[in-house]
Amino acid sequence: MLKTPIARGVALATLGATLVIPTLAQAAFIEDTKANLELRNFYFNRDFRQEGASQSKQEEWAQGFLLRVESGYTEGTVGFGVDALGLLGVKLDSGAGRAGGGSQLLPGDGDSAADDFSEVGLTAKAKLSNSVLKVGTLQPKNMAIATSDSRLLPAVTRGAQLVSNEIDGLTLDFGYLDEINNRASSDYEDLSVNTSGKSITGAAEADSFVFLGGQYKLTKDLTAGYYYSNLEDNYKQHAVNLIHVLPIAEGQSLKTDLRYQRSTDDGNTNVDNKAFGAMVTYSLSGHSFGVGYQKMSGDTGFAYVGGNIDPYLVNYVQIGDFAQADEKSWQARYDFNFAAVGIPGLTLMTRYITGDNFDRAGVSEGKEWERDTDLAYTFQTGALKNLNVKWRNATFRSNGTANDLDENRLIVSYTIPLM
Repeated sequence: MLKTPIARGVALATLGATLVIPTLAQAAFIEDTKANLELRNFYFNRDFRQEGASQSKQEEWAQGFLLRVESGYTEGTVGFGVDALGLLGVKLDSGAGRAGGGSQLLPGDGDSAADDFSEVGLTAKAKLSNSVLKVGTLQPKNMAIATSDSRLLPAVTRGAQLVSNEIDGLTLDFGYLDEINNRASSDYEDLSVNTSGKSITGAAEADSFVFLGGQYKLTKDLTAGYYYSNLEDNYKQHAVNLIHVLPIAEGQSLKTDLRYQRSTDDGNTNVDNKAFGAMVTYSLSGHSFGVGYQKMSGDTGFAYVGGNIDPYLVNYVQIGDFAQADEKSWQARYDFNFAAVGIPGLTLMTRYITGDNFDRAGVSEGKEWERDTDLAYTFQTGALKNLNVKWRNATFRSNGTANDLDENRLIVSYTIPLM
C-alpha cells in the first residue's frame, strides 16, 4: 500500500523535512512521530426527485487512501516539526450521466469522472510552551470555519494557524487562509462566499480569510466561545457560543448548546444576517433525545465560506443548512448507543428537520424538510477489529428549491497504524 505514488511522495517529503533539523535534536522528533493509513471505501447515490431535473441521479463508488503523518517536536525552548497528508482517490464505478459534478466523490462533471486524483500537503509547525504555530496545509475546525470530511477525501485549506493554551481552561485560536482544495479536487482555488439560496449578491473571490477567537471553560459544566472572522471583500462575522452540560444523576445529563452569529457585508456584497440557534439534548444511559431551533433574520441568509465548508449551525445536517433569509427551522433528534444493551460499537442516529418562512421566487412561503438516519458499527474483536461500516440515508424536500433528493451513502473504513 505504501508503494503508491502518493505514499512515496509523502514519505520522501517528510524525510526531507527531517534532514534539515539538526541530528542531535531529533530524538523527541522521531520518538513522538505518529503515522497511519486510512482506507476509505465510499458508495454514494443521490436520486433527484423533482420534475425536469437535468440529471436523474448521481451514483459513484470509489476507494480512498488517506496517509497522515504527525511528527514530534525537536528538543529546545522552541520545538520544530512537520506534518504530512497524502490523499489518493480511485474510481471504482461511475459513468455518463451519473458523475457527481465534482462536488461528490470524484472530480468531473455529469458526463464523466476522473479515474483517480491525489494531493500531497505539508505543514511546518513550531511549539513554544503550550502554543503551536502551523503553516501550510490546514484542516481548521472551529466556530469560524470547518473543513468538510464527509466524502471520499477531506477538503483542506492553505494558510497559517496559531493555537495557544497558555492559560488553564482558555484556548486562543488565530488563523489566516488564502486557498482551499475541495474534497473532490486536486487543485487549490481562491476562497469565496456560499451564495446558494442565501439572497447574497455581489460576491467575489477573496484573497484571504482571517479569524481569531477561542473558548474558555467558565466552570466544569459551562464553556463559552467567541470568534471574529472576515472573508475579504465579502463579509465580517461575530460568533458567540455557550455550551452547558448539567449532570442530573448517574447516566443522565442535560446539554444546552446556544449559538448566535452576526454577519455584515465587507464592501462587495449585501450580507446582512443574524443567526440564532439552540440545541437541547437529554441523555439517559445509551439514549439521547434532542430538540433544536434555528432562526435567520436580516436581508440575507447565513454567510459562510463556500466550497466544502461546514457552517457552525445547529440545523446544518446531511444535505440542507436551513439558513436562507428569514428561515425558521426545528429539529428533533434521537441517538442510541447499543453498548447500553451489550452491543458495543453499534450506534444509531435519526433526526427530522423542518424549515419555513423563507421567500422563494413564485412561492408565497418557502418550506423544506429533511429526514436523516445514520447506522454505524465498528468491529470490536477478531480479524476485522476496528473496521467501521456506516450507512447514511437522507430525504430532502422543498417547494422553493430545484433539488428534491433521496440519498444513500455507504462508507467502509479501516485505519492501519504505521508508527
